[in-house]
Amino acid sequence: MKPGPKPKRDKVYWSPELAYAVGLITTDGCLYNDGRHISLTSKDVDQLQTFLRCIEREDVRITEKSGGYRKKITHAQFSDVGLYIFLLAVGLTPNKTKTLGVLAIPDEYFWDFVRGLFDGDGCSYSFYDSIYKRSYRFYISFASASPAFVDWLREKVRAIAGIRGHIGRRPGKSYLDLKYSKREAVQLARLMYHHNDVPALSRKRLKALAALTIAEESMAQVACRRKRARIGLSW
Repeated sequence: MKPGPKPKRDKVYWSPELAYAVGLITTDGCLYNDGRHISLTSKDVDQLQTFLRCIEREDVRITEKSGGYRKKITHAQFSDVGLYIFLLAVGLTPNKTKTLGVLAIPDEYFWDFVRGLFDGDGCSYSFYDSIYKRSYRFYISFASASPAFVDWLREKVRAIAGIRGHIGRRPGKSYLDLKYSKREAVQLARLMYHHNDVPALSRKRLKALAALTIAEESMAQVACRRKRARIGLSW
């Protein structure tokens, strides 16, 4: 027997799970102009499954549709007036790509929201410096086509965590990059993955945490060498 429609919810409340889902919608989601339909697109089925659990809509069917360059991507579309109204109050709108700006995200749930952004349009990468062989480089970045949103995100991160980041534009690209490097990337990764069981895209979590571990070890080794150098100079 086919399940009936999800009962209408009159009120939506903040939670770590919902904040993560709002981050995903901010990057890869869409609010339709009808005042009720919401969708999220991803190449990762597990991301959509996690998203639907976070918004308590596991009744929604995940479907496949054509993406760019003849690729197939997965997609979840559903009607939820209560959630739609909540997202409008947060600051999201239909056709938000270049109009995105300040969002009303409570500080208590901000890092869960940022993790959603990261799993949507963020990335991390790391490598050993080609000149300074013992120096390990670790970066986390967020991409957006909206300058107002990037400015707000950077300022919000700075106000809460005290890290500044850097805004740049990749050659030939229409979007901006908000990038955090070295110690700032380490601090940001710790904040995003503040507990082991937080909802996250597994492939990005594993990559970021592996780099975080190496970066922390590299920083500890550098601190140890500097301490020994100071002691040597004092003898």
